[in-house]
Order: sequence, then C-alpha cells, then structure tokens
Amino acid sequence: MSLNTYKDVAHTNGYEFTQGGGYELPSYPFVPPPEIGGKAPAKHPIVIVGGGITGLTLACSLARLGVKAILLDEDDTVGVKGASSRGICYTQKSLEIFERLGVYEHIAAKGTQWSVGRTFAGDDEVYSFDLRQQGSFNLSQQPPFINIQQFYIEAFLVDRIQQLGHVELRWRNRLTGFEQNERTATLTVETPAGEYRIEAEHVIDATGSNSPLRKWLNVPFDSKRGDDRWCIADVRFSTRPPTERHTWIEAPFNENRAVWQHLMADDVWRIDYQMAPNADPAHVSREDVVRERLARQFGAGVEVEIVWVGPYAYRSECVHSMRSGRVYFMGDSAKVVSPFGARGGNTGVADADNLAWKLAAVQRGQAAPALLDSYEDERLEAARENVRVTNRTARFLRPADGIERVYRDAAIALAKRHPFARALVNTGRMAVANPYTRSRICQYTPGSAAGQSVQNVEFRWANGRTGRMNQLLDWAGGDLLLLCFGALSAAALRRLREVLATTPLRAVQVPAGRESAQADEHVRDPKGHLRGACGLPAGDEPAWALVRPDGYLAASGGAIDGRLVQAIGLTLGLTGVHA
Repeated sequence: MSLNTYKDVAHTNGYEFTQGGGYELPSYPFVPPPEIGGKAPAKHPIVIVGGGITGLTLACSLARLGVKAILLDEDDTVGVKGASSRGICYTQKSLEIFERLGVYEHIAAKGTQWSVGRTFAGDDEVYSFDLRQQGSFNLSQQPPFINIQQFYIEAFLVDRIQQLGHVELRWRNRLTGFEQNERTATLTVETPAGEYRIEAEHVIDATGSNSPLRKWLNVPFDSKRGDDRWCIADVRFSTRPPTERHTWIEAPFNENRAVWQHLMADDVWRIDYQMAPNADPAHVSREDVVRERLARQFGAGVEVEIVWVGPYAYRSECVHSMRSGRVYFMGDSAKVVSPFGARGGNTGVADADNLAWKLAAVQRGQAAPALLDSYEDERLEAARENVRVTNRTARFLRPADGIERVYRDAAIALAKRHPFARALVNTGRMAVANPYTRSRICQYTPGSAAGQSVQNVEFRWANGRTGRMNQLLDWAGGDLLLLCFGALSAAALRRLREVLATTPLRAVQVPAGRESAQADEHVRDPKGHLRGACGLPAGDEPAWALVRPDGYLAASGGAIDGRLVQAIGLTLGLTGVHA
C-alpha cells in the first residue's frame, strides 16, 4: 500500500465563531520520543491515535490490565482548545466502566447526578420520566446519568494512566503518514523535535469524525447530513432552574423551536437552542444575540456569565466495517450521531471497553487472534443502532413537510391530553448499554441473556460486608469470571477444578440462602440482584453465568458440564464461530 500523508486529509476544527471566556484546560509537556534519530522504526504492539475520551478510555483500560501501548495526540491538552464543553451526559454503563478504571469517584464528586427529564410543547408539559423508577436503573451502584464536561473526564483518565503506567502518552505527536501490509503497520509521526517512524501490530483510530486514517484507507461509510442548525450556550446565571433535563419541542421563547437545558459541573448550564435552517453561524453566536436569547427564556433581569457559546450542525455517519487490516475504528471515527440521547461519547467509551480486554487476552496468549473479529460483530451492531435511533429523533425535531410534520403535530396534540401518546414524543431515546445479538463469541440458548450487560449490582462478601459486581471483575484481573449459583455436586466441583487449572478463568460460588459454601471464593446474594443481573430466573436452582471482563454476559447454563467448556472456548475465540 502506498504511503498516505496528513496534508491529503487536513481539516479545520470548525469552531471559528465561538465566543466567551472558554474553559481553562490543563497542558501536558512534550517529551521527545526515543525513536527520533533512530534508523529503523521501533516496534510497538499497540498504538492508539487520538487522545479524546475514546482513546484515553482504551489507554486506561489497557494500563489497568497491564498491557503496554503508546498513545499519540497532536495537541498538548484534553478537550479542544476554543471548543465547548462538548459531551456532557454520561450513562450508567459508562459510569460503571469508569468505576472499574478508577476515575468514577472523581466524576461523581465533580459532576451533577440527574434522573428526571421533562418535555414541554409550548407552555404544556407533555412528557416526563424518572429513570430511577424505570427498569433496573436503581439496582446499579452508579446513577442513571451524571452530567460533567467531557474534558474533566479526559483529565481524570490522563492522571489515572500516568498512575498505572504501562501506557505512554505522547503529546504533540501528529500522525502524518501511514502504511500497512500483512506483517505490520508503519506510522510516520511529526513532533516539535523532528519526525520519526514506528511499527505497530495493532493501530486504534480514535481520531474522531474527521479521521485521517479513515480517509487514507478509503473506508466506506454511510453518511447523512441534515439542514438543522443549533447554537450552544454554556452559561452561569443568577436564576437556578431544577436539576433536571428540560427539553422544549416548541419553545415559545425560541420562535417555537427546540431547546435543551442541562446542568453540568461548576454550576454551568448547557443550553442548546435550535436555530433556523438558514441561520448565519457568526450572527447567532454573537454575545449580544445570545444574551437576548437568554433574556427571553429566563427574564430580562437575569445575571448571565457566558462561559462559551458556539454553533453546530450535526450529521450522521457509520462505517461499513470497524476494522481495516491492522486498524480498528472506534468512537467518532467509526460513527457520528446527532447529539440526542447521549449516544455519542458513551458509545466511544463502550467501544474502548469492548476492545481493551480482547487485545489484552490476545497479547497475553490467553485467546486466539480470532477473538478480535468479534469487536466488529458487537460494536458495529451498536453503532448502527445508535445512528438509527438518533436519526429518528432528529426527524422528529426537524420534520420534513408532509407526513413527518403531520405525525409530529398529532403526537404532540395527543400527548397533551392522553398518557398513552407521551411515548410518541421523541426528544432523544436515552442511551443504554447496547445488547449484542449477533456476536460470534456469545453462546445463545433459549432463555439466556447472553450478549446483555451485567449491571454493577450489590452482593454480600463472606464477611457480610457489601460488595459490587465491579469488584469481582477487578478480582478476576482480565480473566473470565464464572459465577456458580447454588449447590455444587462432587462431580461439578471436580470438573470446575479441571477447567480452572487450564483456562484464564476465575470462579466464585454464590450459595443459595443460608446454605454452607463449598468454595473459599464465595459471596452471598440475599436480594437476588446478582442472579437477576445475569438474567437467571429467581430461585435456588443451581446455575452458572460466564461474565466477560467488560461486564457482558457471555453464556449461562445449569450444570457444570461440556456446555461451560464450550462457552469458555467460544468466548476466547478458541472454538467454532456462532452461527
């Protein structure tokens, strides 16, 4: 393959019209890489390109698992200089991942928790929800959502990576050229101290929506660009609305266009205003225009400090494949979604969590290289679903004339009078952990919850203290985790010892009720949350659940027999592909 160069795909960040004081971002020192001046390219097992939330989550995940890698970022900070707070809503699944990585406590202390959302059409509230009352959100040790500016999470991840070691962060290292063949990938990198080349076994593209790697490799993708225009205002002000997600489909103070309102960290409110399709970005971002818009919403006497303001237009994209040779696409380099329902940055976090344990297992020699093919099975399914869901929301908020407009008007009118119609109001289907229904490494059987995320529920340690699922995953240390519910026969114990002796597996018994434990490694499940989180029916019947390092259920069954052995082999890419 011919060498591709940066100048062929260089792009601007599109923040020409931003206003306000902005955010003060940390600055990280440039350290000349040891490869500068070397004759032959140095070899690295894993190279991550891009230090946004996706790349840093992957780097932190690998560091936690003791896997060596380097990360290249062309800037010397987190976030984007001159840009807004960017992503702000982080889902329960992402928060569970961040707890495993050791940064959740910082996020919880800095951010704002919320679970209530209210939707208005004009002056009427047409829909509301409390996520803590829906499904099993309240069973996890993490809340449904925390709002926090994205750069804070990125900075917490940088600190944690530096604490863990194993992964080298290289700031002001810009990828300027790339080529690959059957043996290796070669990257050319430009720095203030000169240029160098490195070779990599695996390259992870976390460079975002304007990925140069995606362009160089001519990766096919579907794309759709709407004419909807928005303007973000990040503000502090003397009026303090409720700590809830408020959305207006038709806001009387915004020419009957949509408005989003969220509280973030530092008492900063993110307010998204839908603009006219032909709005001039420079005009709508002017400070006097923004202040007039805020005064219409909150009153002329409100005191406002503008932290940041800037326009944006969204698009949706999705690659046809999450991998091209030695390059894996994740985050916005794989898919771009409209910002409705928090399905952007959270998807990138899940991409990273998915690939990290698989790379670690292959690097350790515990899994077959074929395991890496399952990354596309699982995360491409998630990407397509998130694009589909957000596109539907976008069409509801900016309907085309004709049937789309008629449907939206009818849905709003009905929702004002009838509870059954409120579910038709689509201001963003909030992100949840994507299920994997087509994965080659999940053992699907009737009644099994294979491919579903296992929540970070509580249990009791043998000493009676409260524990949580993530602690068991930490204890497993990147190996598969087997939960054995109920009594174990002598034959089952013998088979289990044989399996444990030959596979990267850690096992924990969960005795039923007050039955005596048969294994030193055991926990109690008095409320049945652990059993329920694994999709097993309530009761005391013996059963097992095989949980992956990313907190997804790989398989479940009854007796400790050949099906368990088959499930372990399948999950590690060592045996046949799921049909």
